[in-house]
Amino acid sequence: MAPTLTLKSGTSWPDAWRRCLAVAPEAFRDDRVLNLWNGTWQEDGRALPAVSPVDGSPIAGPPRLDGTTAHRAVCAALDQHRAWRHLPLEERRARVAATLDALTEHRGLLALLLVWEIGKPWRLAQADVDRAIDGVRWYVDGVEPMLAGRSPLDGPVSNIASWNYPMSVLVHALLVQALAGNAVIAKAPTDGGVACLTLACALAAREGVPVTLVSGSGGELSQALVRAPEIGCVSFVGGRDTGAAVATAVADLGKRHVLEQEGLNTWGIWNYSDWDTLTAVIPKLFDYGKQRCTAYPRFVVQRHLFDAFLAAYLPAVRTLRVGHPLGVEQPDDPYPELDFGPVINAAKAKELRDQVAEAIERGAVPLHRAVADDARFLPGQDTSAYVQPVTLLNPPSSSPLHHAEPFGPVDTIVLVDTEAELLAAMNASNGALVATLSTDDRATYDRLAPQIRAFKVGHGAPRSRGDRDELFGGLGASWRGAFVGGDLLVRAVTRGPQGERLPGNFPEYQLLP
Repeated sequence: MAPTLTLKSGTSWPDAWRRCLAVAPEAFRDDRVLNLWNGTWQEDGRALPAVSPVDGSPIAGPPRLDGTTAHRAVCAALDQHRAWRHLPLEERRARVAATLDALTEHRGLLALLLVWEIGKPWRLAQADVDRAIDGVRWYVDGVEPMLAGRSPLDGPVSNIASWNYPMSVLVHALLVQALAGNAVIAKAPTDGGVACLTLACALAAREGVPVTLVSGSGGELSQALVRAPEIGCVSFVGGRDTGAAVATAVADLGKRHVLEQEGLNTWGIWNYSDWDTLTAVIPKLFDYGKQRCTAYPRFVVQRHLFDAFLAAYLPAVRTLRVGHPLGVEQPDDPYPELDFGPVINAAKAKELRDQVAEAIERGAVPLHRAVADDARFLPGQDTSAYVQPVTLLNPPSSSPLHHAEPFGPVDTIVLVDTEAELLAAMNASNGALVATLSTDDRATYDRLAPQIRAFKVGHGAPRSRGDRDELFGGLGASWRGAFVGGDLLVRAVTRGPQGERLPGNFPEYQLLP
């Protein structure tokens, strides 16, 4: 039986909100966050109600702007851009470095906001903040040669990103883009993270970094944030449906773009015997409930190895720890060690449960379905956004779980008999960001890996988005536009020699770095 838990001392949402009001009173009000544009925090937009996925309690919602106001914000960002792009690199570097120092000072508060807003366990929330700070500092220390012979874009960079990595993806991108000489615009994700982003942008704005932060529906703001002629580049992270609409718009306009879209990342098992290594890595693959662009929700397993695979997989998946990210036995206990907490909201949890139930009804075989009996929850708390780990064998082709990324703690397994079947199953989503092939024979890996349509392919080990000098992109429908990471991120948001072809996946060409 799970122990009776209480909230860790000093970690309630009201505690976090009071700290935000004290740290950045210009950006927070008693009942809402503000938008930031034209260098000023604006009390405009319609603040929507929101609840925490952790326990369903009320938290700050995004103050949604209309399209007309968003376009005014974009025009103001262009004015900022025209001034900032002429600032000497040393001055830009000093301001971004000062922002990193401020983010470091308030690291704990930023992480706590991520726990409440998007349900990250404390360890992963801290890692999100740290990766942003450490990653940008790498550019601050070494950006000069990356900018040699290059100049900022003609207009600001517009950033539209999903909710799952507000710091290590979105804030990281904003600060590197600014370091490279561009004013930057961020759209706060609708599903969570607005308070964390508001605090981070407040700290950057104090140091004179030209950042704009706005909230609103994607449909209403797309005319300003994607199609407006003032925009120099569109950077998007999200799903394929929305990404396809953005891709069409930027292609029509000939606009610089970086569009990271979802794909079904797969892990293949072929002529393999190192099962202890696989057992050790399985729990790590469930970090943050697989709500990551580089999660592995699909295993493609050689049929005659299936029994050995299950003997390695099932004991590992049964060790997963799920619960309230701030629930402890005594108020002063350390933060709990969890693999994941809730998914992003109750609607997503219901969608996943419905997909699992429908897949089983149509023939998928449930191999593992955890129950909440051992989960770590506070007495009486709302648990509607929590999904226990599930593993299904052979989801039917009619199920979304067969061909799309579930973005939740649901694994699917497909059995194959030939190498051709292995490759077909691993390439089910027409392109992915990462993949892994576990095989004992290096020659087999070297022969098959180039035929797997993923930007990064690991040999028996997971691949990630990467930090610092590690490049990142996607193949097929998982990516559109310039690749990023290392110096490619700087190249994506600057102009080089006339006729330059950036490494990336474009309608007219694909160029791998």
